[in-house]
Amino acid sequence: METRADVFASTRPLLFSIAYRMLGSVMDAEDLVQDAYLRWQEAPEVDVRAPRAYLTTIVTRLAINQLRSARHQRETYVGPWLPEPLVTDTVPDPSGSVELAESLSMAFLVLLERLSPIERAVFLLREVFAFEYAEIARIVDKSEANCRQLLTRAKKHVGTAHARFEPDQAHAARLVEQFTRATAAGDVDGLVALLAEDITLWADGGGRIPGAALNPIHGPNAVARFVIGTTRRFAPARTSLRATTINGQPGFIAYAGTHAQAALIFDIRGGRIRTVYAVGNPDKLAGLPPET
Repeated sequence: METRADVFASTRPLLFSIAYRMLGSVMDAEDLVQDAYLRWQEAPEVDVRAPRAYLTTIVTRLAINQLRSARHQRETYVGPWLPEPLVTDTVPDPSGSVELAESLSMAFLVLLERLSPIERAVFLLREVFAFEYAEIARIVDKSEANCRQLLTRAKKHVGTAHARFEPDQAHAARLVEQFTRATAAGDVDGLVALLAEDITLWADGGGRIPGAALNPIHGPNAVARFVIGTTRRFAPARTSLRATTINGQPGFIAYAGTHAQAALIFDIRGGRIRTVYAVGNPDKLAGLPPET
């Protein structure tokens, strides 16, 4: 007979997937899932006859409450806010569906910031995780009609989750390698050749990194010069780069010794890098694997 711990273990990937997409933070999502586990262990048997529904409700409501309390922090954040990077080559999503893969992307998670906490919950549960309206209504404690209205409103802000163009993995790996090589060499022209004409770079330093861009940077030359200039100013001699998959997209982690110093994620379209997401806020890098 399955124990509560067994049931929780089988449901945990779903719970983390919901919590991370709600909060945009690996560490906060882990804490929230652990909180749900403690509540699950202490709940009377009569309350937990439907484990998946019970646990999903706990996680979703905790996430809504946390987003509400964090709203002021998000509004006063210094510079662009980006989600905490999640390495996905060693921690695969519990489902291989296109919708789940797309909903991990930096672009999608940033779009979710336009929504209120309750809109975010309804949108994710319906559009990404395919919950029925009756289930969603019980989870967020709203009527089904209200949930449909919330979803309609959310779609007007962010649309639906559409699959992005997936670059050839070998080509993406070559682009990342060429990007790091050109950056290390200070080769502006070599870097520009890899970038799309409409490229944008978003840099999240959280007010913790001197010289971090407080506004998005547009255009190949501006992006190339910013990347090379930042690398020259802040990369110590012991910096090493590890190519990996972050939030389902190609990228790399820059390490100073064994500690992550920055994470760069690339949106590749048409054979070139169209968007660069650079996360340097130390608070958002603590969950990344150390360099071995």
